[in-house]
Amino acid sequence: MEDWGEGQVAQVRDALTMRGVDPFADVAAVRGVVESVVDAGEGALTPEGREEQVRLLVSEVGGLGPLQPYLDDPSVEEIWVNAPSRVFVARDGAPELTTVILTDGQVRDLVERMLLHSGRRLDLSSPFVDATLRGGERLHVVIPPVAGRHWSVNIRKHVQRARTLSDLVEVSMVPSPIATFLAAAMTAGLSIIVSGATQAGKTTLLRALAGEIPRTRRVVSCEEVFELDLHNRDSVALQTRPGNLEGRGEVTLRDLVRESLRMRPECLIVGEVRGAEALDLLLALNAGVPGLATVHANAAREALGKLSLLPLLAGENVTSQFVVPTLASSIDLVCHVHRDSTGRRFLSEVIALPGRVEGARIEASQLWNFDGQLLHRGAGSIEDDGRFAAAGFDVGALLGAGLPITSVSVGGTIAGGRR
Repeated sequence: MEDWGEGQVAQVRDALTMRGVDPFADVAAVRGVVESVVDAGEGALTPEGREEQVRLLVSEVGGLGPLQPYLDDPSVEEIWVNAPSRVFVARDGAPELTTVILTDGQVRDLVERMLLHSGRRLDLSSPFVDATLRGGERLHVVIPPVAGRHWSVNIRKHVQRARTLSDLVEVSMVPSPIATFLAAAMTAGLSIIVSGATQAGKTTLLRALAGEIPRTRRVVSCEEVFELDLHNRDSVALQTRPGNLEGRGEVTLRDLVRESLRMRPECLIVGEVRGAEALDLLLALNAGVPGLATVHANAAREALGKLSLLPLLAGENVTSQFVVPTLASSIDLVCHVHRDSTGRRFLSEVIALPGRVEGARIEASQLWNFDGQLLHRGAGSIEDDGRFAAAGFDVGALLGAGLPITSVSVGGTIAGGRR
């Protein structure tokens, strides 16, 4: 900031310290102090100039300085810093270079402010960190020498705050027939894997599915950092913890999954499966606890292949002969989300697992396929409909039994076949 700005920042911080105000928690108090400091300053300001000066000071003292406008902008999905002069944002899935120019010192100061809330550390012994900001955004930072010359910073926002599948229908991410079927599947207690690439909308769909869990069921979620922000009536959220300077006290995702089974879960949610915790998740699901999880993959069937391999990381005594049939009998559905070249996200595929294995291949049948415009009903079906029937649902009606396989636009117009 300019010299006058540095002086006013110091005045505001001194005033907040004297009043015992947390600048990151009480925005109204920060604004009140800032306005008094600006009004007491030398020189007359136009109403527009005064408001701009107040905004800059509030962002500097109670926010993230030059990055704060992008955090406040609902159209911005992600912010990342490759170098002090290379600050990018993503809008609607498309990246753009901003005009923000920082210094190395400013980047370090901003990261320190971000980590203040999480209590997580970043130093040479731990050169990268995942954390959650006060607003729920996910922070990832990598520092030199791992990151090269400059600090690398990513802030991922959750622009789509959908709580139910109906919310995703409204934004055309999930077609209505699939949403109706998946809502029934959650009520019936099926276990679902959500697959997709980075930034495809896996967490968004997972959160919406969790919103369909009946209120009477107890939900336990396990995440590396808190992202889901579930609003279920009876729920407990757990997150991992890095080790201390001596390398002690680490709490891994495997630890959380194992501990969650002692907490009477009626639905277990794992934010993202990427390692040996896949084995613990499969064992929990195989024991009769319904669950949800996400996994990085390029297609629904590729997700099954990946989940067949990840449990093998748990130890040499874990074999494919055990994992593959266990996976086939533990997972009911795989939902794949896709982000196209325009940045639009949508649920592109739903497959069902009847529980059978042929050699090392898990049998799967396609229920739905969606390209963002046309919805195609696949030839697959749910062979064991006992849980649906017990929950009061007719699987045939949900899947459109007795109707020809059709392609339907999201607006409801029939492209082929009949209603």
